[in-house]
Amino acid sequence: MSEAIEFAWRALLIGAGATLVMDGWTLARKRLFGRPSLDYALVGRWVGHMTRGRFMHDPIAASAPVRGERALGWAVHYATGIGFAAVLLALAGPGWARSPTLWPALALGIGSVAVPFLVMQPALGAGIAARRTPRPAAARLQSLATHGVFGLGLYAAAWLTRGWP
Repeated sequence: MSEAIEFAWRALLIGAGATLVMDGWTLARKRLFGRPSLDYALVGRWVGHMTRGRFMHDPIAASAPVRGERALGWAVHYATGIGFAAVLLALAGPGWARSPTLWPALALGIGSVAVPFLVMQPALGAGIAARRTPRPAAARLQSLATHGVFGLGLYAAAWLTRGWP
């Protein structure tokens, strides 16, 4: 198998696996603590409006729905996880996936919180680092914890697939 194909497969498996772990965490958090998670239909709505030239919303829930927004949002969510796994593989090198260690995955997972803080939350109308939400500190902590779990998921998925070609 070529290095490029191995890279793509590993990014797909590790990224989808880590995103699945993150989704399990958010589901458990919702059931155990009543903490709602992001409605990925709103992510789909945001991306759908981008094709019309609109990137900022105040708030996204007040913007017109777009056809297929829920499916689009979930697809973007998993594609983002796969993209972050590709970044991790590019930074840590191909050998990391064959013999994964926790710290690079955890660092990338926690570092990935910059995307919602600086891009998604402002674009969806919540402000930088959720400053316009009713409880910004709680929202920030929730985002950090979720992205930390994503980092753990990157490691777990890499560990589970380490022996694959």
